[in-house]
Amino acid sequence: MSTVHTTDDIKAALKYSKKGFFAAGFFSMFINLLMLTGPLYMLQVYDRVVASRSLETLLFLTLIMIFMFGVVGVLEWVRSRILVRIGNQLDQRLSQRVYSAMFELGIRSPNQRTSQPLSDLTSIRQFMTGNGLFAFFDVPWMPIYIGLLFVFHPAFGWFATAAAVILFCVAVLNERSTKKLLSEANGENIKAQNLATSNLRNAEVLHAMGMLPSIMGRWFKQHQTFLEKQTQASDKAGIYSNLSKVLRMIFQSLILGLGAYYVVLNEMSPGMMIAGSILMGRALAPLDLLINSWSGFNNARAARGRLTEVLTAIPADERNMQLPAPTGQVNIENLVVVPPGSKTPALSGININVLPGQHVGIVGPSAAGKSTLARAMLGIWPSYAGAVRIDGAEIQHYNADELGPHIGYLPQDIELFNGTVSENIARFGEIDPGKVVAAAKKAGVHELILRLPEAYDTPIGADIGSLSGGQRQRIGLARALYDSPKIVVLDEPNSNLDEQGEQALTHTMDILKQEGATVFVISHRTSILRHIDKLLVMKDGKVQHFGPRDEVMKQLAAVKAELAKIANASASA
Repeated sequence: MSTVHTTDDIKAALKYSKKGFFAAGFFSMFINLLMLTGPLYMLQVYDRVVASRSLETLLFLTLIMIFMFGVVGVLEWVRSRILVRIGNQLDQRLSQRVYSAMFELGIRSPNQRTSQPLSDLTSIRQFMTGNGLFAFFDVPWMPIYIGLLFVFHPAFGWFATAAAVILFCVAVLNERSTKKLLSEANGENIKAQNLATSNLRNAEVLHAMGMLPSIMGRWFKQHQTFLEKQTQASDKAGIYSNLSKVLRMIFQSLILGLGAYYVVLNEMSPGMMIAGSILMGRALAPLDLLINSWSGFNNARAARGRLTEVLTAIPADERNMQLPAPTGQVNIENLVVVPPGSKTPALSGININVLPGQHVGIVGPSAAGKSTLARAMLGIWPSYAGAVRIDGAEIQHYNADELGPHIGYLPQDIELFNGTVSENIARFGEIDPGKVVAAAKKAGVHELILRLPEAYDTPIGADIGSLSGGQRQRIGLARALYDSPKIVVLDEPNSNLDEQGEQALTHTMDILKQEGATVFVISHRTSILRHIDKLLVMKDGKVQHFGPRDEVMKQLAAVKAELAKIANASASA
């Protein structure tokens, strides 16, 4: 994936499309020149055809006019196609960058996960392909139209200049009065959408416990705030939009009256009067379009601001030199981890060394930091201090897409993605049927998959299929084991398993031991701990005990016996 290595990715992407903008400007030049066809046609008809009563002249002038406006139509169509392709080019250069930044932001701030950056990119692209952008190409031609009006009569030129200044002031007032309200409205709308998305993820809970009315009330309150601010902004924008429209109609009528005055004084011909009115209408059209499309411009500008903020906060990753495939050695040195959005360390002073092929059990009470340690070992959460090393190299020195195939991860909350069973197991890469089946057999889920309606081709995902919690967990385990990773982290792998699933998991652990994979198992159930080499006991984000399983179990038993002795002594006293 190509990335834009700059502090302003959007500006760089737009700069890359500068040839397209120049082409659009080039066509705009001819479009605006050819738009003089209307006033020149009227000028010739009134001053030449009517005076000479020549039907042949009228015929040829009309044919030329039709041809010129036909050319204008073709040029505007070409310009529109150019801008559409500029928008698509912008999307292609930024969409993957935005997508990866969006996910990185979701990892750093789990409570702020949203797809809004992609919506913002769409807003920018849609504005660039809409009519609103045409105004920016046509505004520079206003002085030329006004200059021609000066040629007709100085009074026409000054009148058009005054009209343009007044409409420009209306545009400025529109901007200043609606910018803040539109920005606040967009912010409230994003909050309401995120709240609705969050509620949808927990639809079953809301339905089962009758929470929908209360939750919907919270969403509706947020939505109402958005509607109120948007209504205020739209009301103000409507005032200036209608004022601009009325003023433009008044100015076009007044210039006709002004022209008639000079025709009466024999300082202007009737054709110049009509042509002048058309010219001024064309001169003021870009300002009118600018005012009417100001809301879309504001939305695109706000979207760019939010998008720039995200891309600046999440710089494009520089590719590191490719490191050798890991053998499975893991060293954690004085590790301190502060969860995203928190100021308190969840882990502090963690030191453990694990050799390739060793199986480590991680136990401890709730909030001991077990899952946090797993996320830190996988590079999901960055270390505040210390280091996680794989084969001696800090984990951030690996390129994620190169290290990922050598890592297997089964999180507590299993998420399967929309696709087939085989696609999920193969991690949505190129499907190797042999490796998919091998991973399923290791996870003890091959027979279960064969009983599904379409076996490995059965569609599953977050909103597809009706797999049980245990089935999802076992397919998630097969995904973690795909292509024989060297380091496997299992977070509560037996939380949803029945007795048969527990036996399958035990068999999986034996296979991983034979393959020499380094395995970390977080579990509250002691049954799986029989198959581990070392035991790590955590409490309050620190290591309480770490060493060979049997030695740690003896230490725990001694501590338990000592506590029981103290409790008995206290009771007898």
